[in-house]
Amino acid sequence: MRPLLICLLLGFALPASAQIYKYTDASGNTVFTDQPPEGQATQNVELPETNSVTMQPPSVPPATEPSASDAAPYTTLQLADIPDDEAMRANNGTFSIGVTIEPRLASNHRLRLLLDGKPHGQPSNVPRLQVNNADRGEHSLAVEVLSNGQSIQQSATSTFTVQRVNTSSPALRPPAAPSPPQPKPQPPATPKTAT
Repeated sequence: MRPLLICLLLGFALPASAQIYKYTDASGNTVFTDQPPEGQATQNVELPETNSVTMQPPSVPPATEPSASDAAPYTTLQLADIPDDEAMRANNGTFSIGVTIEPRLASNHRLRLLLDGKPHGQPSNVPRLQVNNADRGEHSLAVEVLSNGQSIQQSATSTFTVQRVNTSSPALRPPAAPSPPQPKPQPPATPKTAT
């Protein structure tokens, strides 16, 4: 109830505060105010309408048919050499991935891997790319075609698992070297007696 009363009072006060008065003070200065001074002759200042702009509905560009240059330039773009059911063994996290591409890669295009959705490695014009230092666990991998640094086509994403052996595992430690054989102690010599 209280917020409603405050809103109503503010609604009535806003039009009243919009009135502006003009008068000349004792020093001859012209003064504009929203409250007329007592004992001074004032003039009401009529303000012009405030500027307002009506919003135009956005224009929709006409639909155009995609041209041949807008279509994907490669009919086949996919990753090769990724294991399907088993983990990829890469103890240092480095391995290479093949790319199947048809037609042949254009001279001004480059290939770049996307590891877990992020660019990985340098763009290359060779259809064999290398993944470096991938952490163990599950990853997603795709390849994209770049033209002047801009992606123009991307392959389907493949999911695979990297298996890295933990080098601090006790199973990987070399066996302890056998200790050198200790010489057997000799029995104490018995003195020989003369007979």
